[in-house]
Amino acid sequence: MSIDSIRTVAVLGAGTMGNGIAHVFARAGYKVLLRDVEQRFLDRAVDTIAQNLDREIKKGKLEAAEKANVLGRVLPVTDMSTLANADFVVEAVPEKLELKRHVLTEADHLVRDDVIIASNTSSIAITTLAAMTKRPERFVGMHFMNPVPVMVLVEVIRALQTSDMTFATTMQLAERLGKKPVAVNDAPGFVSNRVLMPLINEAAYCVMEGVATSEAVDAVMKMGMNHPMGPLELADFIGRMSALIL
Repeated sequence: MSIDSIRTVAVLGAGTMGNGIAHVFARAGYKVLLRDVEQRFLDRAVDTIAQNLDREIKKGKLEAAEKANVLGRVLPVTDMSTLANADFVVEAVPEKLELKRHVLTEADHLVRDDVIIASNTSSIAITTLAAMTKRPERFVGMHFMNPVPVMVLVEVIRALQTSDMTFATTMQLAERLGKKPVAVNDAPGFVSNRVLMPLINEAAYCVMEGVATSEAVDAVMKMGMNHPMGPLELADFIGRMSALIL
């Protein structure tokens, strides 16, 4: 599938990551099928997208008149059969292997043979997920950072089976969203979490061993290493976001 033939994107899961992904696709002009199992999850997701658009308007990043157009491109659905209309799929359900298996298997049967399926997983091997489908060569990792509308990085992860065309198309698509895609091979934690988790652990050990207070550890990393957020502050943020997702 060529990049220009992608016009409708299905986002599976309307939680924190899913509604953020839907936001950036709709903001970039794509029609979005935002799918979740219950209408209340979809209602909450659309409200969140609207609030985030308001923030962009306040910051001068979006014209007020564009808000209705962006929201109009998001179609909340509970019926999986609507995926038949999708030109690209992004799976963003919680990090539970069996749940992903169920969702990906169903999506694989519904979408056209030429459609690429991407997973936003942050921890499960893309090669493992690709093998659950009949299109492993058209399966790829597309790991967005939270909050999705703000963070520019997207890790694009090749499974062992991912074709060059699938990978190139996904990289180009991320760029069309205004993101900065970075090519990553399939390994535990990819790059972001592989580097981040040891950092957070060492920061916690510094506090536990009495090296410094949590505030001091964060201050050192922010002022000395130019990190915008200290590792322990970031760990708290991740915990709050995980609680919202669950």
